[in-house]
Amino acid sequence: MAAKHRRPRSMGARLAAGTLAALTVTAVASGTLVLVNHYAVDSNGQTAAAAATGSASARAQTSPPGSAVGAQPGHAAATPTAVPLHVVRVAPDDTAPVNGVVPVVVTFDEAVDTTVLPQITPAVPGSWSRPTPTTLRFDPAVAFVPSTKVTVVVPAGTHATNGGLLATSTTSSYHVADGSLLRLQQLLAELGYLPLDFTSSVPEVKTEHAEGDLAFDPPQGQFSWRFASTPQPLVNLWRAGEMTALTRGAIMAFEHVHQLAIDGDAGPAVWSALLHDAVDDATDPQPYTWAWTTMTRPETLRIWSDGQFVFTSPANTGIPAAPTPKGSWPVFLRYRSQTMQGTNPDGTKYKDPGVPYISYFHGGDAIHGFRRASYGSEQSLGCVELPYDSAAKVWDLIDYGTVVTVTS
Repeated sequence: MAAKHRRPRSMGARLAAGTLAALTVTAVASGTLVLVNHYAVDSNGQTAAAAATGSASARAQTSPPGSAVGAQPGHAAATPTAVPLHVVRVAPDDTAPVNGVVPVVVTFDEAVDTTVLPQITPAVPGSWSRPTPTTLRFDPAVAFVPSTKVTVVVPAGTHATNGGLLATSTTSSYHVADGSLLRLQQLLAELGYLPLDFTSSVPEVKTEHAEGDLAFDPPQGQFSWRFASTPQPLVNLWRAGEMTALTRGAIMAFEHVHQLAIDGDAGPAVWSALLHDAVDDATDPQPYTWAWTTMTRPETLRIWSDGQFVFTSPANTGIPAAPTPKGSWPVFLRYRSQTMQGTNPDGTKYKDPGVPYISYFHGGDAIHGFRRASYGSEQSLGCVELPYDSAAKVWDLIDYGTVVTVTS
């Protein structure tokens, strides 16, 4: 051992607290240096650097706990003990959904540097910091999208300041909470997917950061009907902060415009597109349309579009043995032509090929064309039947998400 070429440190030199946490000093003959964990330890418990840089008289320095060990001008750099690094905790965890602006904090059992940083999916703008020697923190500059699953990977090779490394990757995940239904309605109204307007009590800042925050904490404001005259059955479908056929239909219309799965649920894809449109002020390219079927004879179907009734046709609804249900539902499936088949109330089977202009709104019930000798009475098996020419016009006026209301 080359200890005879090294000068022992002065009696006043001590190991920095925590730098060699488990260092064992073995008593040896006076004046003899023993190398333990890359530090030279003399018989009096004093330490000297195992290797020196610079001049022969350079003396080793130790750094306070949690800081990187490094050489200072005129001093030798101490080689610290390479204790393996471990992840103690990643927060948030998956015990409960969290707000999309909550920071990600990774806690280690040793002081860590920022040479290798955790990886977060999906990626959002933000910044990493080291608030304490043993923690890394990510603050998102833009909120994670509502209902998103966030995955945090602390990669193998993450550095500790003592020279140790994380041996294997650590993966953790958590879920972002659903966005506010009220905020969803506010945005759908602002973008024209509802027959209402929304006016915020405070000016809205149209940035990704601001819109992301508001998805979880909606502003105060006022809804108002967009058109001078709105039919009462449609008015009855509106409730702020509640999911009704009116709101679900607006979501489905939005999904259709953005070529998303049409299910009426505001998942991550819907929120991501909605927040993007809110920043860009990209409004619904189609007029707001509503279909109203009345079962008082003569039964009729009327189409209301952007504030006025634009089309009326006689219609047939279901016979008493297979009645058309009363209520409101959005159109969820459309076919320009289809073979419709099923079972009659008496148990016999039917199969009708080439039924045109089909818009399903409730289970197997749809608005569609069908040849009958007359229209305006109960003749179908639950569907709303129209003459072929009327069905073609209605097909062009309504679309996915159009709310169909059936009343007496």
